[in-house]
Amino acid sequence: MTDSFTVSHEYDGVRVDVFLAALLPGQSRSYIQKLISEGRVLLDDGIVKKSHILYDGDVVDIDIPNPSVLDVKPENIPLDILYEDDYVLVVNKPKGMVVHPGTGNSEHTLVNAVLYHCNGSLSGINGMIRPGIVHRIDKNTTGSIIVCKNDLAHESISAQIAAHTCERMYEGIVCGNISDDEGDIEGYISRDPKNRLRMCLSEDPSKGKYSMTHFHVIEHFRQHAYVSFTLETGRTHQIRAHMAHISHPLLGDSLYGGERYKGAREQCLHAKHIAFDHPLTGERISIDAPLPEYFANIIIGMKRN
Repeated sequence: MTDSFTVSHEYDGVRVDVFLAALLPGQSRSYIQKLISEGRVLLDDGIVKKSHILYDGDVVDIDIPNPSVLDVKPENIPLDILYEDDYVLVVNKPKGMVVHPGTGNSEHTLVNAVLYHCNGSLSGINGMIRPGIVHRIDKNTTGSIIVCKNDLAHESISAQIAAHTCERMYEGIVCGNISDDEGDIEGYISRDPKNRLRMCLSEDPSKGKYSMTHFHVIEHFRQHAYVSFTLETGRTHQIRAHMAHISHPLLGDSLYGGERYKGAREQCLHAKHIAFDHPLTGERISIDAPLPEYFANIIIGMKRN
């Protein structure tokens, strides 16, 4: 599909990638830059670079290829649906389910299940028909995750996450009884050079991506604490790495030093609450995912000790 745009006065002196990103809100700037590098963007029939400056009256043509289809098989896997309409779906993901297919996990993922459930009603952002996944949680983290059914929803939810207006609150049980009832953990997160499966935190901006987690202790136990976490950013393993950094790893999270506990074979972490503005109506949607049985049983057991 080829689109042609004439540069108006308001975009005089603007870079071509910025111009196209403004006129094509369904495509990210990075994707537009990719198309420019592939020679799919022409200025007066000539190939341009992403840094090219436009002037009033210039004519820009962009060739956007048809979205490619994921090579993923839809699977009839039951979903615990917390909310659904024609635009969004909120699923309570169980422990052990991977969100995206990948090496060693080509089947039985949330994507496989959503492809079947939505029956082809998916978003198609950045040249790829995707099952509306705009954020992820780890395989062994349970709880709420948003799935977008169309491009309008995908663009809206992605923008809300980037602007930090999409609320995401987690609950977890950590090792050790935290002395402070609440606090903030921030730093620059990156792969741990000693163990590539882990993430680590640094105060050096050159060492990774900025991350911020707010925590609040819900209840103190004898040797553990039940804690809520609110995310300002959404980095890989953010809560797990942050809590390990302050010497209070998540219960069962052996990768980050968390102790083993009956009923907690992996990290005891649940995406409890999520809230966002509806992509069409603007209505605030607020959803709580019930705690999984294993998590609730651990709390009951700790209260008795």
